[in-house]
This record gives sequence, C-alpha cells and structure tokens, in this order.
Amino acid sequence: MSMTEDTMTASSLRAWRNRMGWSRDEAAAQLGLQRDTYKKVENGQRPITARLAAETARLEKLGGKAVARYNPKATVHVVGGGTIVHVRNHLALAAPAYGSTARELAGICTRLGHETQLTLTRMADPSSEYETNDDMARLAGGLVANKTAKVIFWNPAICDYTGQIGDVAPARKAKRMKTGEGDQAMMLTPSDKIVSTIRRDRKDLFLVAFKTTTGATEDEMYLAGLKLMKGSHINLVLVNDVVNRMNMVVTPEEARYFVTTERVEALEGLVEMALNRAAATFTRSTVVEGAPGVELKSGIISDSLRAVVDHCIARGAYKPVNTKRGRVTAGHFAARGPEGKIVTSRRWSNFNELKKNGMVLIEPKGDDEVIAYGGKPSVGGQSQRIIFKDHPQLDNIVHFHCELKPDAPDDIPVRSQKFFECGSHQCGKNTSNGLREIEDGIWAVMLDNHGPNIVYRKDVAAQRVIDVIERNFDLDHKTGGSVEG
Repeated sequence: MSMTEDTMTASSLRAWRNRMGWSRDEAAAQLGLQRDTYKKVENGQRPITARLAAETARLEKLGGKAVARYNPKATVHVVGGGTIVHVRNHLALAAPAYGSTARELAGICTRLGHETQLTLTRMADPSSEYETNDDMARLAGGLVANKTAKVIFWNPAICDYTGQIGDVAPARKAKRMKTGEGDQAMMLTPSDKIVSTIRRDRKDLFLVAFKTTTGATEDEMYLAGLKLMKGSHINLVLVNDVVNRMNMVVTPEEARYFVTTERVEALEGLVEMALNRAAATFTRSTVVEGAPGVELKSGIISDSLRAVVDHCIARGAYKPVNTKRGRVTAGHFAARGPEGKIVTSRRWSNFNELKKNGMVLIEPKGDDEVIAYGGKPSVGGQSQRIIFKDHPQLDNIVHFHCELKPDAPDDIPVRSQKFFECGSHQCGKNTSNGLREIEDGIWAVMLDNHGPNIVYRKDVAAQRVIDVIERNFDLDHKTGGSVEG
C-alpha cells in the first residue's frame, strides 16, 4: 500500500515496521537513516517526507523479513483475511477484510523470535486455498489437530450469515439469478461460530480472537468482548470499534488493557500479553463423576470463612455476568482441608447462590494434577494450592474482583496481573509472593486491574477480616467495569 507524506503518520510507520517484521535498527538501516533519526520519526518528533513514505512502499512491495506461509515448526499461527459464503452462481455474501492486521501480528511475532505461520484467505492472498466459511472451518480443524501449534491469533472476518433465495439450496454453482426476474428476498441464517470449536478439545491452545463494533461505547465494547470470550473459551479478545477507532484487550479475569485509539500500541501490547500468558503451565483437574461436594455448613469450613464470604456476597462483591451457561461470577474462595485437601469454590457458578451450589473438595496430586469431588473446581484452585503450601500458617482465602480504594489506609502491596493467565502456576506464585501481613493473622495482596486476595488464619475473628476489606477495597465497583448489560 503506497503512502504519501500527507497520509503516512508515525503510527502507520510503526505498523509498517511490524508488517515487515523488523526491529528499529533493521528498519533504520533499510531506510538509510541513523537509528536515532528513525526513532524520532517513528515517535512523531520528525516529519515523514514524501521520499521516506515512497521508500517504505517500495520496500513493502519487495517484502521484509518473510513470515512463513507454511512452517511445520510454527508454534504461533496467525490467521486473517475476509471470507465469502456462496448463495448462487456469481452471487455470494462477503465479510471484507484484506489481512493487514494479520500481517502486522505475524510480523511482530516473527520479530520477537517466535516460529510463526501466517495463513490468509483468498481475499487477502490470491494464492490461498481458503475462501469460504467452510474452508475456514477446515483450517481451524487442522490447527486443532496440529500438536505443534500453541498460540492462535484468529483474525479472519467470517461471514456471520448464510443466505438462501427461494427454495434453491445455496452453492457456488447453484442456479444463476436473472435480473429480469425483478426484486428478490434472501433468507439470512446465522453461521456457526468457528472460533468456539478451537479450544473445545484443546485447552492447551492459547487462543486470541477479535471482535468488531460500530459506534459502541467503551463499556459496550467491553461487554461484547466478554460475551465472545465467555462463550468460546477464548484467552484474550481484542475489541476494536471501526467508527471511533477505539481498541481494547479484554481478559478472562474481566479486565481491560490497552484502551487506546493507537492501533499499533494495542496490537503490540496484545502480542506481548499473549506470548507471555501462553508460556504458563497449568494443573489438570480430574472430576470424580457422582462424587458429592461440600456443603457450606460443613465442619471443614470455618465459621470465619462463612461469615466473610456471606458479607462479601451481601455487599455485592461477586457481580454475575451473563454467559451461555447462565449467570456466573468471577473470583474464588477456599479453606484448607484435612490431609492436604482444599475446599474451593465451584467454577462456572454464581456465588450469590452459594448455599444452593455448595463447594468442591480437591485433592492435589503433586504439582500437575488434582482430583475434584463435587464438580469442576475454581480456576483459582492452583493459586490456592500454592498459597497454602507457601504459607502453612494460613487457612482461608477470599478473592473478589473489586478496586483498591485510592485512600486505602493499609499498605496493601500491588502486583501486576498483565502477563499471568488466571489459574496458572505463574499466577499462583505471583500472588503468593505478593502477600504481606496487614495485621496479625491477616495477609493481603492486590492484583492490579484484577482484585485482592485476602488470606488469614481460621482463628481470626471474621469481623477483623471484614474491617480490613471494608477500609481498603471498594466492593461497589468491579475491576474492569460493570458487567451489567
């Protein structure tokens, strides 16, 4: 794509470098500029001349650090471009997209040293074998079957609908329409969501997906990203609005990152987050079918934990979000159980209905496996195991997604969550290492843009824990923003 001095901006120069897969030093050398000069141009401190813009266009035509279209060693796969759905011969529905974002993502991954394969649809690459929704479903199936694949940036524009006119089944060679027959009506039927199939049987894949909105507010973008993520087991979603140009990365812990109109900043941040989180390790849960869980009134659970959790529920700390599985809440809580076992909250449940749903008993088997009785354990179970192991004097854990008060009187330590996938060993260790004793028997850490973990001895009076929570954390406001909508 050629650019003139009038159209090329510092941001588009940075995007060009990403597509080329070059570092700043490499880009400067290719353009015949000193490194410091190039840096100032890319940072907007010097103007982009017509000659420089023309040279970037020439170099892009020649190709930069090539991103492989077939790489059997690739652990990172980037997919992009638009698709079509045939209706009749010479008539199709289309989702237009020409692969610029996918090229940029692949260039960033390549520049960072990751074995990367870029796959574009025919709309973005005339030589591609992938054109229709059905082709993309086949591609997705191939990626799932590819055991070398670890990270997938799923960026194609998939046609949201299939179309049929009359009683003629849609197909590439279906009976051709005649304009002389006048106006026609087309029946539109929602297409299958291909992205929802990718991690269905491959939870080890790290999946990044994309959502487009048109003229939405930031809160509406956030809810759209959450809805896509929660319904398809997606690890990160980049939401972008094509009208107001806003970008936003939404995470499973219901946080927002890179809320910016600077597209390149959002894409680079997305890649950095994805590649860091994808390197995490996890513990596998095996659920014993038919085994009973733990009732909230069980003697294994201390009165103190029951009281603190009841208080948090009553104060609205656990705010439900609508998903395909019903209304579910984020966060977790746990009690140290007998013989190394842990009583933890139930995954994919609404904590506001805790007395009905009960809790889950988990039995750790080393670092890599837990046996669960009573249902799927909280994704925070790994953090709980690590915390209890590192802090043998502590017995109860309460975690919710609420903000740290700006005037919090206690010196609550804050740890970044950005590069840690919830439920991973790394997230658990980051949380455990961040804990600090706030007062006798009560420890806490605030995970930035996520929420606090309060860990305490079971003999600590519940009111003391509640007082620590109330004076330091704003239970009325969820980190990431409201999930009502």
